[in-house]
Amino acid sequence: MYARGRLAGAIMSITLLGGLGAASLPGAASASEPAQNYLVFYKDGGKDAAQRAAEAAGGTVQGRDDKLGYLIVRASDPERIGADPSVVGVTLDRPIGKTADAPAASAPRRAKHARSAAKHVRSAQAGDPLSDRQWDMKMIGATPAGSYAKARGSHKVLVGVIDTGIDGHHPDIAPNFNRALSRNFVADQPTDENGKQLDGPCEHKGCKDPADVDDDGHGTHVASTIGSPINGLGVSGVAPDVSLVNLRAGTDSGFFFLKPTMDALEYAADVGVDVVNMSFYVDPWTFNCANNPSDTNRERLEQRAILEGMRRAVKYAHTRGVTLVSAIGNESLDLGKVKADTSSPDFPKGAEKTRSVDNTCLNVPAELDGVISVSSVGPGGHKAPYSDYGVEQTDIAAPGGDMFDAGTDIKGVSREILAAAPESVLRAKGLLFADGKPKTSSVIRDCQGGKCAYYQYLEGTSMAAPHVTGVAALIIGRFGKPGRGGLQMDPAQVERLLYATATPKGCPVPGAYRYGTGESQVCEGPTAKNGFFGHGVVDAARAAAVAF
Repeated sequence: MYARGRLAGAIMSITLLGGLGAASLPGAASASEPAQNYLVFYKDGGKDAAQRAAEAAGGTVQGRDDKLGYLIVRASDPERIGADPSVVGVTLDRPIGKTADAPAASAPRRAKHARSAAKHVRSAQAGDPLSDRQWDMKMIGATPAGSYAKARGSHKVLVGVIDTGIDGHHPDIAPNFNRALSRNFVADQPTDENGKQLDGPCEHKGCKDPADVDDDGHGTHVASTIGSPINGLGVSGVAPDVSLVNLRAGTDSGFFFLKPTMDALEYAADVGVDVVNMSFYVDPWTFNCANNPSDTNRERLEQRAILEGMRRAVKYAHTRGVTLVSAIGNESLDLGKVKADTSSPDFPKGAEKTRSVDNTCLNVPAELDGVISVSSVGPGGHKAPYSDYGVEQTDIAAPGGDMFDAGTDIKGVSREILAAAPESVLRAKGLLFADGKPKTSSVIRDCQGGKCAYYQYLEGTSMAAPHVTGVAALIIGRFGKPGRGGLQMDPAQVERLLYATATPKGCPVPGAYRYGTGESQVCEGPTAKNGFFGHGVVDAARAAAVAF
């Protein structure tokens, strides 16, 4: 899957790699076009000039973000504003995400966690009831005999999950869920501007879900892989003692638009989050091109805004100590050699077109500087056929599942990744009987001591990235120094240790690897850094034992 601008996690109808909100449908502005809110990104020192340009075009400034350098302007002619030399890009600020919570200055930095130390130790020695199904944890050494014996993270390590939300009430999430710092940066939108269903009926006042709700399940699965506790129930995460912070930027329908994504990154930096997981791409463009001749002027302005906005948000977070991990994507593409984009813009429905692209067009956040991009491998250690790749783009690999991999089949649907799932989502999808029993082998229910929890098998680069995020959290837990939010560590040092402790893996021989499906993909580069595995497969056990 990959959260879309769609989810990058489970391979499903949504590409959770992220979704950047598309502006309006392609075309030039007209005199009768209604006024809407736009994000206007200005050059350094260009704020006043950009404001004058907006006002000259008949727009009014509704707000600003001086940290990331943009104005929120209500206008009907964004192209006129974008023509000013002080303006870098202009994109529609979709109604999704306008009601973001402001950080509470007095909020505690960490949630309290009541837990029996004796029970914790006994459970850690034996693993959790479903640990034998977690081939992914065994692959990277996140086991009682491996990393758990030396490093399990720390509640002082704040791990942000920028996704569709986290079910903070899930029994295998709740002990590590930091409710005090969690935020929801989006408001649900029942339908799109064409009247087609988007998120469906609103469940909460103002169409804004609480910060402990996940109506999709993608974010909960990701969070579970990172930090489900060792508590005698269900599964265990890579870093079972960390604090999980919900930074929701994805809609119920799986879209990730620009402003809520930037808001989540900015908030993470301001409150001292140590590492964030981004298993999505920003909608609506799979590839953002600054000067693509096949795009309209308005489309170019929008993509420039997305590129500039995300670069600024990523830089803001990175320079303030946030390690940034992203899924690479699920389109089976060599990202350094993409020639065509047939899936953009993916919002609103029916807006897609076929256009030529080149290597200057970027998938974000995966291809941005300062972001660790993760490809996916199956249980046999092969790069999963769905996983994107590329010599320049792939930084590290991790288990993400592959239902077609010939690797060892442990139990059930074990070629995919098992992690926590919200019961409400499983019921809504018709995957449970009325009495709570799963209808399919892709869903597991575990009951211990009168408490039951649900888990689901999913696959995708969305499932690979949280393994790397978890190992990054282990590294920060070992070597981080007291700072804002708990612990802090230079992201460059975290990245260096991630790569130094990864298990090197060279390209298959021959380099043109043919999958069982008949598809062939070409791996390029040496063992030390190649297009399939980057610096190697992440290794929790080695990271837990390395000397800094």
